[in-house]
Amino acid sequence: MEQYRTEEEQVEALKKWWDENGRSIIVAVIVAVGLGLGWQGWQRYQQGQEEGASASYQNMLQLLSAGDESAAGDVAREMKLEFSRSAYAQFAGLHLARLAVNAGDLVTAESELRWVLGKADPGSDTMLLAQLRLARVLASSGDPEQALTILQSADPGAYAATYQVARGDTLLLLEREDEAREAYNSAVVLASRGEGQVNMGMLQQKLQSLSQQAPRDFSVTAPTASEQDAAGGED
Repeated sequence: MEQYRTEEEQVEALKKWWDENGRSIIVAVIVAVGLGLGWQGWQRYQQGQEEGASASYQNMLQLLSAGDESAAGDVAREMKLEFSRSAYAQFAGLHLARLAVNAGDLVTAESELRWVLGKADPGSDTMLLAQLRLARVLASSGDPEQALTILQSADPGAYAATYQVARGDTLLLLEREDEAREAYNSAVVLASRGEGQVNMGMLQQKLQSLSQQAPRDFSVTAPTASEQDAAGGED
């Protein structure tokens, strides 16, 4: 640093430096403080959102357990509005789709499942469940080809056996019995390896029925117990 011979020169140099840099320093300090406070506020907001979403989700489950599906549906829809970025809102969407299927409203079920898919992380359990259920809804609402495309293009991960069962059901709708039988047999093998859980008794009945006469009508059903447990177990 340049050396100054008198105190007056040093003071004058400091004044000049402050005139040139003081304002930017003040702005930097204000920005830094603002960012710090903003980050703390954001963390508090996020924590509040998570706690609120969790409480609403537990309330929804209690209402479902009590058999009050109407009230549970209201809570689920409210969760989607208030906590749309949370995983709990995605779980709420899955439950709304299930309620719609039970009521025979496949249009609403499809809408709810597509909403979940728009929010879920790629490759997550939530996404895989939503894809699986959407395929079943599409197959039963008259679009088995699109359902089959979804099932065959996905990487089902831990739900491989369940996806194969859904493929078999969809192939039957398309009257492709041999391929359906292969899908069911694949599901048996995958389930035996622990790559998904299926109702083995029902699966064996489907295989036995295929060996006699292929059924022509597979109505969409509510999610299996294993699927419901998987959705509820992510909170």
